[in-house]
Amino acid sequence: MRFRPAVEDDLDRLLGCVVDESISWSHPDRLLSFLESGNYRYDRVWLAEDEPGGEIMARAVWWGFPGDRPLALDCLYVAPSAPDRVGLAAELLRRAHAAFGESPAYHVFVSNGWRDDPKASAAIAWRWEAAGRAGLTDELERLRYEWTADDAGVPEPSGRLEFRAEDDDEAFVSAFVRVAAGTLDHHTRQALATMGPEEQAREDLRDLRSMPGDRAWWRLAHDKAGELVGVALPSANNAGPVVGYLGVVPEKRGHGYVDDLLAEITRCHAERGAQRVVADTDAGNVPMARAFERAGYRNFSVRLVLSADPVNT
Repeated sequence: MRFRPAVEDDLDRLLGCVVDESISWSHPDRLLSFLESGNYRYDRVWLAEDEPGGEIMARAVWWGFPGDRPLALDCLYVAPSAPDRVGLAAELLRRAHAAFGESPAYHVFVSNGWRDDPKASAAIAWRWEAAGRAGLTDELERLRYEWTADDAGVPEPSGRLEFRAEDDDEAFVSAFVRVAAGTLDHHTRQALATMGPEEQAREDLRDLRSMPGDRAWWRLAHDKAGELVGVALPSANNAGPVVGYLGVVPEKRGHGYVDDLLAEITRCHAERGAQRVVADTDAGNVPMARAFERAGYRNFSVRLVLSADPVNT
């Protein structure tokens, strides 16, 4: 078996790798669109072929911001005829990880209730085993929420907080450091296991600035005494408006300010004409999930994330 990154001449064969399972995958339109936008690149699409120019037996596609490193495994395909789908997929991932010098997390989008769907659970099972063999052993389930103007309406400001724009990125770095203390967010807790709070905050800043959302939308929230309460960052991804980041500093928690921050983000998008805003939160972050539900956001699907354990990497 030959393992290698793809080249442009492979395109027609790559488009023939069709997944018929009920999970997210890089279908032909997505592959073509993201290759054009730069979110996919040929050197971040890896394949296994039975012989040079022969049948593609496995394909893995990584997503990233244009010009940035690969950030997430977006699709893992193995031909149904492969005798050992798990083993082949695991070896393909190991080869690509070695070339990347890192092991990006694997993201899969599934419907609510996917565990009760035999086809979806079977599709996840062999991929999860393969990814685990390749070092992605940390499992996370995230709930996906959406706000729509027709169903929820635009929230009114409570008047409790003042939201201020801030041109200096250092002000957001400082706020991120404070918000991260005691957070329930899995990604932040995972990052803080291997790096200091400021380094983690700067990594978040870099990722948020790489998103298509406008930096001018970002706000810091202060109470009537002028004290920092938290951060509200409306943003966007390739699909449209999102809740980019929000958090309350530890000393201001317990007063319902998360509702004010989420309302500000939603209102910011709505005032620019957005009809739909999407957000994710960890299934274990119950307070945030409840805040979305209070704000009229509907849980419409699930994102499963499998990543390398930073402590043991």
